[in-house]
Amino acid sequence: MNVSVFDLFKLGIGPSSSHTMGPMTAAGRFLAWLAAADALDRTQRIQTTLYASLALTGRGHGADRAVILGLAGLEPRTLDPDAADAAVARIRARRLLPLAGGREIGFDEARDLVWEGRTRLPQHPNALKFSAFDAEGRRLGERLYFSVGGGFVRDEDEMVQNAPGEPGPPVPYPYATAAELLDQAADAGLTIAQLVLANEQVLRPEAEIFQRLDEIVEAMYACIDRGAHTDGILPGGLKVNRRAAQVLRSLAADADKRLADPLAALDWVNLWALAVNEENAAGGRVVTAPTNGAAGLLPAVLRYYDRFLNGTAEGRRTFLLTAAAIGALYKTRASISGAEVGCQGEVGVACSMAAAGLAAAQGASNAQIENAAEIAMEHNLGLTCDPIGGLVQIPCIERNAMGAVKAIDAARLALLGDGQHSVSLDKVIATMKRTGEDMSAIYKETSLGGLAVNLAEC
Repeated sequence: MNVSVFDLFKLGIGPSSSHTMGPMTAAGRFLAWLAAADALDRTQRIQTTLYASLALTGRGHGADRAVILGLAGLEPRTLDPDAADAAVARIRARRLLPLAGGREIGFDEARDLVWEGRTRLPQHPNALKFSAFDAEGRRLGERLYFSVGGGFVRDEDEMVQNAPGEPGPPVPYPYATAAELLDQAADAGLTIAQLVLANEQVLRPEAEIFQRLDEIVEAMYACIDRGAHTDGILPGGLKVNRRAAQVLRSLAADADKRLADPLAALDWVNLWALAVNEENAAGGRVVTAPTNGAAGLLPAVLRYYDRFLNGTAEGRRTFLLTAAAIGALYKTRASISGAEVGCQGEVGVACSMAAAGLAAAQGASNAQIENAAEIAMEHNLGLTCDPIGGLVQIPCIERNAMGAVKAIDAARLALLGDGQHSVSLDKVIATMKRTGEDMSAIYKETSLGGLAVNLAEC
């Protein structure tokens, strides 16, 4: 199984899975490569070159910090954001980098971080190259890595092979398309969630799977709660006010009035999505779902299920298992990278995953689940990624709220039908991929078009 549930849902830090978590992970992989080549102990300088989207929006997305932290031996899943800020400030002030967390080597940011925004490598727009040198300036080795979305990283060999790495052990119900997923489930008499659970059990016991799923929910909700109780201005220079805490105060103050409002639930969904993505924009801890830029959508829909549909622990697990099945299809058959296919690959995929998960948690048939996922993506096709200032703030934060509402409606539409529909999920995934290929590069996380060049009007 190439994509586990816990590959798609993983702890990380903001503001971007592809531009923050990916470069940090790539730096760690390069250190491991140097160690395996018996070159780490001889390394006295490392130069990092960032290309295309990683360079064009890298500073706003914190790619420079991510590289520094990764070369210092830190990892996204265990990183304390406050400690990270202090570490980066110390490295920059002293111009010394603790290589892999150990001995210090010289670090001259102007020389050792190279921004090549106008150079796009053919394999993927999110590329970075690490070059290691010894004390005499001789090159010890260099390696290319590609941050392909959602924190996933491939090296140059894996890109040539078009594979994300080791395929892992064989699973009882392999599938490569939505049609195969539905057929496998029908033949085995399983729901989509049950099929995914059976495949996951090849990797770990059921009790551990449930524990980890519950921990994901807990982390998502903790992020909502942090964001909903934090005021202030987001970093980066746009002076965007954090709104979630004020929204929460407004909802609490008007609670009696809102009881009569049939759409009051949507105000809470908006709040929860805003809270997570404001935390992400501030560099806080989030659950990648399937990316950081779209991290608020699934938690908001999941909490909607809990608060307004009498959610249960079993239903929450069903939600995440089903959402992961849909996310895996996009990951392997199209893309979850905004730099590759625009925001349809981030918010669009998250919306599709959430719609499927919500339908499943409410007892939908497999056909209805597939329909919910298809409806959600069909109405996100062509969604561009044009962040103002290269920051994951405008339009990204509100876009998560809008996507969450859209996911809920897609699930409701699917549950009103019998699962029969004209456009299959496989067809809409193929269409999304083709649309992303046809989309101009200025609308794919480069901040060269769209809202990003119309700041004065926004």
